[in-house]
Amino acid sequence: MMLFTEVRGLPVVAPDGAGPLGTVTSLTVDIASGTVSHVRLRGSRFGRPTALPWDAVHTFGPGAVRVRSTGAVEPVRPHHDLLGRRILTDTGAEHGTVLDVAFDTRTGRLLAVFTTRGELSADRLLGLGDYALVARTG
Repeated sequence: MMLFTEVRGLPVVAPDGAGPLGTVTSLTVDIASGTVSHVRLRGSRFGRPTALPWDAVHTFGPGAVRVRSTGAVEPVRPHHDLLGRRILTDTGAEHGTVLDVAFDTRTGRLLAVFTTRGELSADRLLGLGDYALVARTG
Protein backbone atom coordinates (compact mmCIF):
# COMPACT_ATOMS: atom_id res chain seq x y z
CA MET A 1 0.00 0.00 0.00
CA MET A 2 1.10 3.56 -0.74
CA LEU A 3 -0.38 7.00 -0.53
CA PHE A 4 -0.79 9.35 -3.49
CA THR A 5 1.35 11.93 -1.65
CA GLU A 6 4.17 9.38 -1.33
CA VAL A 7 4.16 8.74 -5.08
CA ARG A 8 4.29 12.39 -6.17
CA GLY A 9 7.81 13.39 -7.09
CA LEU A 10 9.14 9.84 -7.46
CA PRO A 11 11.34 9.20 -10.49
CA VAL A 12 9.92 6.86 -13.12
CA VAL A 13 12.62 4.45 -14.24
CA ALA A 14 12.79 2.68 -17.61
CA PRO A 15 13.20 -1.10 -17.78
CA ASP A 16 16.46 -0.76 -19.72
CA GLY A 17 18.07 1.28 -16.93
CA ALA A 18 18.71 4.16 -19.34
CA GLY A 19 17.82 6.73 -16.72
CA PRO A 20 14.63 8.27 -15.47
CA LEU A 21 11.71 8.81 -17.82
CA GLY A 22 10.41 11.66 -15.69
CA THR A 23 8.86 12.42 -12.33
CA VAL A 24 5.39 11.45 -11.13
CA THR A 25 3.07 14.46 -10.94
CA SER A 26 -0.17 12.64 -10.17
CA LEU A 27 -2.21 9.50 -10.57
CA THR A 28 -5.33 9.35 -12.73
CA VAL A 29 -8.22 7.42 -11.23
CA ASP A 30 -11.05 5.54 -12.90
CA ILE A 31 -13.79 5.97 -10.32
CA ALA A 32 -16.08 3.40 -11.98
CA SER A 33 -13.56 0.59 -11.44
CA GLY A 34 -12.06 2.09 -8.26
CA THR A 35 -8.52 1.86 -9.61
CA VAL A 36 -5.58 3.96 -10.72
CA SER A 37 -5.66 4.05 -14.52
CA HIS A 38 -2.55 6.14 -15.35
CA VAL A 39 0.67 7.51 -13.88
CA ARG A 40 1.24 11.08 -15.06
CA LEU A 41 4.81 12.35 -15.60
CA ARG A 42 6.58 15.64 -16.15
CA GLY A 43 10.10 16.41 -17.26
CA SER A 44 10.11 13.24 -19.25
CA ARG A 45 12.58 12.30 -21.90
CA PHE A 46 9.61 12.22 -24.26
CA GLY A 47 9.74 16.03 -24.36
CA ARG A 48 6.18 16.63 -23.20
CA PRO A 49 3.96 15.76 -20.24
CA THR A 50 2.97 12.12 -20.62
CA ALA A 51 0.93 9.40 -18.98
CA LEU A 52 1.65 5.71 -18.61
CA PRO A 53 -1.25 3.28 -18.35
CA TRP A 54 -1.35 1.22 -15.17
CA ASP A 55 -0.47 -1.93 -17.13
CA ALA A 56 2.92 -0.42 -18.04
CA VAL A 57 3.91 -0.12 -14.35
CA HIS A 58 6.07 -2.92 -12.99
CA THR A 59 6.55 -1.83 -9.36
CA PHE A 60 5.99 1.10 -7.01
CA GLY A 61 8.59 1.56 -4.34
CA PRO A 62 9.70 4.20 -1.89
CA GLY A 63 12.53 5.26 -4.23
CA ALA A 64 11.07 4.94 -7.73
CA VAL A 65 8.33 3.73 -10.01
CA ARG A 66 9.65 1.07 -12.37
CA VAL A 67 7.92 0.46 -15.67
CA ARG A 68 7.68 -2.69 -17.80
CA SER A 69 7.67 -0.83 -21.09
CA THR A 70 7.76 2.69 -22.45
CA GLY A 71 5.85 1.66 -25.57
CA ALA A 72 2.51 2.51 -23.99
CA VAL A 73 3.28 6.18 -23.30
CA GLU A 74 0.26 8.37 -24.02
CA PRO A 75 -0.19 12.11 -24.37
CA VAL A 76 -1.68 13.70 -21.28
CA ARG A 77 -5.45 13.96 -21.38
CA PRO A 78 -7.47 16.19 -19.08
CA HIS A 79 -8.20 14.59 -15.75
CA HIS A 80 -9.36 15.53 -12.27
CA ASP A 81 -6.82 15.16 -9.50
CA LEU A 82 -8.27 13.65 -6.33
CA LEU A 83 -5.92 15.46 -3.96
CA GLY A 84 -7.48 18.69 -2.75
CA ARG A 85 -10.85 17.85 -4.35
CA ARG A 86 -14.04 18.82 -2.54
CA ILE A 87 -16.25 15.85 -1.54
CA LEU A 88 -20.04 15.80 -1.76
CA THR A 89 -22.37 12.95 -0.87
CA ASP A 90 -25.02 11.73 -3.28
CA THR A 91 -27.54 13.69 -1.19
CA GLY A 92 -25.58 16.92 -1.68
CA ALA A 93 -24.02 17.16 1.78
CA GLU A 94 -20.44 18.38 1.98
CA HIS A 95 -17.95 15.84 3.32
CA GLY A 96 -14.72 17.84 3.45
CA THR A 97 -11.73 17.78 1.12
CA VAL A 98 -9.44 14.95 -0.03
CA LEU A 99 -6.10 15.00 1.80
CA ASP A 100 -4.70 11.70 0.51
CA VAL A 101 -5.63 8.38 -1.08
CA ALA A 102 -4.29 4.91 -0.23
CA PHE A 103 -3.96 2.38 -3.06
CA ASP A 104 -2.69 -1.14 -3.59
CA THR A 105 0.62 -0.90 -5.47
CA ARG A 106 0.14 -4.31 -7.11
CA THR A 107 -3.39 -3.87 -8.45
CA GLY A 108 -3.93 -0.11 -8.47
CA ARG A 109 -7.14 -0.60 -6.47
CA LEU A 110 -8.12 2.36 -4.29
CA LEU A 111 -8.28 1.37 -0.62
CA ALA A 112 -9.26 4.52 1.27
CA VAL A 113 -9.69 8.25 0.87
CA PHE A 114 -8.44 10.40 3.75
CA THR A 115 -10.40 13.61 4.11
CA THR A 116 -10.56 16.64 6.34
CA ARG A 117 -13.50 14.84 8.00
CA GLY A 118 -11.91 11.43 8.44
CA GLU A 119 -11.49 8.28 6.38
CA LEU A 120 -13.86 7.44 3.53
CA SER A 121 -14.03 3.89 2.16
CA ALA A 122 -13.06 3.77 -1.52
CA ASP A 123 -16.07 1.58 -2.32
CA ARG A 124 -18.33 4.56 -1.58
CA LEU A 125 -16.96 6.63 -4.50
CA LEU A 126 -19.48 7.32 -7.24
CA GLY A 127 -18.01 9.99 -9.51
CA LEU A 128 -15.35 12.62 -10.03
CA GLY A 129 -15.89 15.84 -11.91
CA ASP A 130 -14.87 19.47 -12.24
CA TYR A 131 -16.62 20.47 -9.04
CA ALA A 132 -16.27 17.57 -6.64
CA LEU A 133 -15.72 13.92 -5.82
CA VAL A 134 -19.13 12.34 -5.19
CA ALA A 135 -19.50 9.60 -2.59
CA ARG A 136 -22.39 7.40 -1.51
CA THR A 137 -24.00 8.47 1.76
CA GLY A 138 -23.43 6.17 4.70
